[in-house]
Amino acid sequence: MLGRRAVSVHRLLSRAARQTINASSSAQPSIQAKSNLLEPLVQNVRITSSANFHMSAIRMSDVITVDGPAFAESISEGDIRWLKQKGDHVNEDELVAEIETDKTSVEVPAPQAGTIVELLVEDGAKVTAKQKLYKLQPGSGGGSAPAKEESKPAAAAAPTPSAPPTPAPSSSPSTPSPPKPAAGEIPKSAPPVARPPSTPSSSTPVGAVPVTRVVVPKGVDPSHAITGARDEVRVKANRMRMRIAQRLKDAQNTYAMLTTFNEIDMRFVFLLEYIFSILSYYSSLIELRKTYQKEFVAKHGVKLGMMSPFVRAAAYALQESPVVNAVLDENEIVYRHFVDISVAVATPKGLVVPVLRNVESMNYAQIELELANLGVKAREGKLAVEDMEGGTFTISNGGVFGSMFGTPIINPPQSAILGMHGVFDRVVPVNGKPEIRPIMQIALTYDHRLIDGREAVTFLKKIKTAVEDPRVMFMNL
Repeated sequence: MLGRRAVSVHRLLSRAARQTINASSSAQPSIQAKSNLLEPLVQNVRITSSANFHMSAIRMSDVITVDGPAFAESISEGDIRWLKQKGDHVNEDELVAEIETDKTSVEVPAPQAGTIVELLVEDGAKVTAKQKLYKLQPGSGGGSAPAKEESKPAAAAAPTPSAPPTPAPSSSPSTPSPPKPAAGEIPKSAPPVARPPSTPSSSTPVGAVPVTRVVVPKGVDPSHAITGARDEVRVKANRMRMRIAQRLKDAQNTYAMLTTFNEIDMRFVFLLEYIFSILSYYSSLIELRKTYQKEFVAKHGVKLGMMSPFVRAAAYALQESPVVNAVLDENEIVYRHFVDISVAVATPKGLVVPVLRNVESMNYAQIELELANLGVKAREGKLAVEDMEGGTFTISNGGVFGSMFGTPIINPPQSAILGMHGVFDRVVPVNGKPEIRPIMQIALTYDHRLIDGREAVTFLKKIKTAVEDPRVMFMNL
């Protein structure tokens, strides 16, 4: 189109130039000069008409604006953390950012391959559901990747500034010693008495005290490690940590919490009677795991852990004591006909409580498989909000960290929580004789507004009995 217009302009100017020259052949020389001025214009137009026009393949209309993901109904906003920066090339479904909410982290993948043109939100800022986050230039090639690779050798070649050496403490005192009298000279008066200073003596500021740097332990963030440096680092608390703090404080302010305790002999006694003989033998949960671990793994594909007996025993005790599975909602008591047990899991970002659904209908193998799946999700940070919603009862196992004793805090809006602790050998009386047994202390914190002491103690006693002797569950005793 541009070429055709240029040719038309060229013809028009040429025709005007000829008419001007023919009409002014007998005119003054100035007209001839004006016709000479038109010739360069005609030549320029001729050159322009024959030039090839090049259009770039990149158009501004190709840049797309990427919206954030949708949140669950219970989540309104979150803090964004960028994993990619402006100019980075991303592939399809590659993570560009993470939005940290009160309950979980929401991933922000790239809708297609391309280059990030602009970030519309700053790192750490609050974002809402489906908010515009960044602009993406679609394309399969990563233009910024070679530049980054070239900058890496240069960065490696640049010398890293070393920390200034810490001054070694001087062995000699900094104050000069008083002059000694000359040999043979006898002092005529007593030496002057030093007066106490009216102002505090000057001392070295705390920040200037020489210290010996400590090696950062493996696995500890260098920015958070205690190295002996006389400085501080302030880090913004993540949303999950602040939400956990708020919920725990709300629980203390709302519930009338009371804790009851008991202990479990992890070595229980099986006494089986047969028709022709009576077989009496001793076993334990630990020995049971050792004896049948290979067979259990071969059949179910998962190891038999410590949690499944307690989860199954808690479900059995909740069925026997429905009030512990209930919740107080204003002026009403809500009784549940199902058992959903929340299991507390510690993650680097905070404590999360994924939920096992309908535990009353699960066996040991099903519980272990579900716990393994939820554990993998928790460690990889892929727990969804749906995995942590609900729950009628919570189990917290501080024994994995060596805890001996503790009082757990209720997980709202539930009414009770079971705290497990470490297993330690203790001397206990057995049939009037002292024996060394592996003993675990367990604690039940409950809402005393709803649950009386009799129900709480009876509930905890049932858990103790079901763990020490699982036959009571099979026989529904």
